[in-house]
Amino acid sequence: MDGAAGPGEGPAHETLQTLSQRLRVQEEEMELVKAALAEALRLLRLHGPSTALQGSGTPTPTRDSSITAPPGLPPTCSPSLVSRGTQTEREPEMGPSCGPPGLSNGPPALQGGNEEPSGTQSEGGCSSSSGAGSPGPPGILRPVQPLQRSDTPRRNSSSSSPSERPRQKLSRKAASSANLLLRSGSTESRGSKDPLSSPGGPGSRRSNYNLEGISVKMFLRGRPITMYLPSGIRSLEELPSGPPLETLSLDWVYGYRGRDSRSNLFVLRSGEVVYFIACVVVLYRPGGGPGGPGGGGQRHYRGHTDCVRCLAVHPDGIRVASGQTAGVDKDGKPLQPVVHIWDSETLLKLQEIGLGAFERGVGALAFSTVDQGAFLCVVDDSNEHMLSVWDCSRGVKLAEIKSTNDSVLAVGFSPRDSSCIVTSGKSHVHFWNWSGGTGVPGNGILARKQGVFGKYKKPKFIPCFVFLPDGNILTGDSEGNILTWGRSVSDSKTPGRGGAKETYTIVAQAHAHEGSIFALCLRRDGTVLSGGGRDRRLVQWGPGLVALQEAEIPEHFGAVRAIAEGLGSELLVGTTKNALLRGDLAQGFSPVIQGHTDELWGLCTHPFQNRFLTCGHDRQLCLWDGEGHALAWSMDLKETGVCADFHPSGAVVVVGLNTGRWLVLDTETREIVADVTDGNEQLSVVRYSPDGLYLAIGSHDNMIYIYSVSSCGTKSSRFGRCMGHSSFITHLDWSKDGNFIMSNSGDYEILYCVWPDGSDGTDINSLCRSHNERVVAVADDFCKVHLFQYPCARAKAPSRMYSGHGSHVTSVRFTHDDSYLISLGGKDASIFQWRVLGAGSSGPTPATPSRTPSLSPASSLDV
Repeated sequence: MDGAAGPGEGPAHETLQTLSQRLRVQEEEMELVKAALAEALRLLRLHGPSTALQGSGTPTPTRDSSITAPPGLPPTCSPSLVSRGTQTEREPEMGPSCGPPGLSNGPPALQGGNEEPSGTQSEGGCSSSSGAGSPGPPGILRPVQPLQRSDTPRRNSSSSSPSERPRQKLSRKAASSANLLLRSGSTESRGSKDPLSSPGGPGSRRSNYNLEGISVKMFLRGRPITMYLPSGIRSLEELPSGPPLETLSLDWVYGYRGRDSRSNLFVLRSGEVVYFIACVVVLYRPGGGPGGPGGGGQRHYRGHTDCVRCLAVHPDGIRVASGQTAGVDKDGKPLQPVVHIWDSETLLKLQEIGLGAFERGVGALAFSTVDQGAFLCVVDDSNEHMLSVWDCSRGVKLAEIKSTNDSVLAVGFSPRDSSCIVTSGKSHVHFWNWSGGTGVPGNGILARKQGVFGKYKKPKFIPCFVFLPDGNILTGDSEGNILTWGRSVSDSKTPGRGGAKETYTIVAQAHAHEGSIFALCLRRDGTVLSGGGRDRRLVQWGPGLVALQEAEIPEHFGAVRAIAEGLGSELLVGTTKNALLRGDLAQGFSPVIQGHTDELWGLCTHPFQNRFLTCGHDRQLCLWDGEGHALAWSMDLKETGVCADFHPSGAVVVVGLNTGRWLVLDTETREIVADVTDGNEQLSVVRYSPDGLYLAIGSHDNMIYIYSVSSCGTKSSRFGRCMGHSSFITHLDWSKDGNFIMSNSGDYEILYCVWPDGSDGTDINSLCRSHNERVVAVADDFCKVHLFQYPCARAKAPSRMYSGHGSHVTSVRFTHDDSYLISLGGKDASIFQWRVLGAGSSGPTPATPSRTPSLSPASSLDV
């Protein structure tokens, strides 16, 4: 029976699958139909009032004869205007809208002058103008709809006064907006040519390519959105395919991760200083190579896939071990913590340690010393803080044990005996005896002896320790004390367990700092350096912990986080405010690397210099010199800075804050020349028009505020507001001629669009087109920077993908001559300066072309 039943079930099963597939297709088609009907109803609501007014016999006002109809617009058509000026002036009333239906996502045109008497306000913030309508709220600029065909007399240009000229200029801008809407208009304006459509569900992204190649329609979560190709592109066939010929090479990394990490600063045998930020380990040469403070240069190890948390340098001074934290890739798959052992001369990875063996991240690590660095000790960030010992050459684990449930902040091998390992952290110092490590992997034994404080106060944290040449150990703690631990014969009453015959006890104490001690460093002459937290003091100690010399780090650099000994008497000091200082105790210290300390969002590049400005949640506004790789100046904004833009003259810069305030500063004197508030919500974007005569400000209150600006940029006056978005403004930009503003909002009302497959519409944080109009740079939520060809209006367009950031990339900008691209990491507070290499340029091997994420169609306006 079973054999007879089987063949009968096969066709039935196939039929059921076919029916299920048809049902899914029908459901997808229904979603598209619903979306199309919703769009049609919205368009009807937009144009319904205008149509009613047309039949009412309302007289049509005359137009300024100086405004000529743009190409493609019938000579009898003119755009409807909703403008703003002073309360005492009044513009003639404008005629009703007519012509083909306006596209819902068309670019809003900037308009000025007095507020026109308006009819019924339609959805999206547009209004229908008529002579009989009631006046709308003053100071509002609305998206312009193209007009229906009707014979419209024109206003005599001879009646215009000098005060009306700015409004006439903006009227001409509005006229060209109608041309754009007509050029990329609906199917009614193109005869019987229908767009090619492909069905998709409510969460899909489908493109509809217009047969004439002027516009592209896509669906985002079932909502139809139309994008417009750049002017001059006649068809999709004209667009380039493949990744761009240009590539990026990481030129400089600004910042140092001292805020929340330890074991992060060392000096190699070559004299290079090695430290890390984000996913990059930086090798910095203070005195060699062109282009940095004191002639410094940088190289970068970029083998990690997530943020680096700790470093250790091999006794040979060449090999480096770096441990990374756990993370997830763009598909949500976990990225496991791992340790890389790599060659600092060639930047090649030699060994990968512990992939799949660590949890959450690698918190601390250290090479052994007496056996030529044959072993590596690692502590992970799991709840038990697993302590493990590894064979460096073979990459195998020799021993492992649960360390403690408390935080472990430091680990190290004794320089005299590799069987002795020390760990310290929250409320503990542990002395470990390791045996059997050279045999079969995994058979080694780790036995623990707990440090006993006895009559001394037990501190909350012991962040650091150092081995002395005589075998004793110094620890620095949160009470500001340096404790000397000496070996003694084990006592049966001594707490702890294991088979160690000796233990360490406290033999001396010295109060060294007010507040915690964050760093200890043994110098080549046998003296010890200690770095304080609260008091920011750097103290040199001789035998018997006698203070010999000290220096204080300036307050604006923060507390001492790490200390490394350079050439001669030179010292390198890392601070908690992400600065790297260079100097000595006698002459003091000066910064060679500086960075932000909290999440970054604001970025703008100078209009004619290789300089750029950044701001973020640390409330610092910083101007950087891209040629000298140095901080030109910084100032405290007192509030969070989220966006910025240079005036085309370069004389001033505008900075938007998270409170609705925006400031205009003189770039030379740093004087605040304007302090204005628009609303009480965060500002998302500020942009000067290309001619510098206007300033557009996008806010989380769904408004775009427009200001008239003086030629030098120091004075501004409110011109009007753009209404129409139903969600907060995320981005805006001006067309090259300054005639249009295009804007994006949080509800996907967008005029240019870039999304990866499977995204929710928020995964792209920034987009910037190069000034030579060859490439587009994109910043995404997956720590990547992408480079696409421009224009990019093909679905699944290939890109060149670059990694290095350890957090979402919040912004990208090309410098004025396209020689560099600047990218900001969000929470990793990093700033990357990429050199743009053209076709045939020498440099590193180009990144592998990627199809994820892909660019959706670009805007009709020049980005």
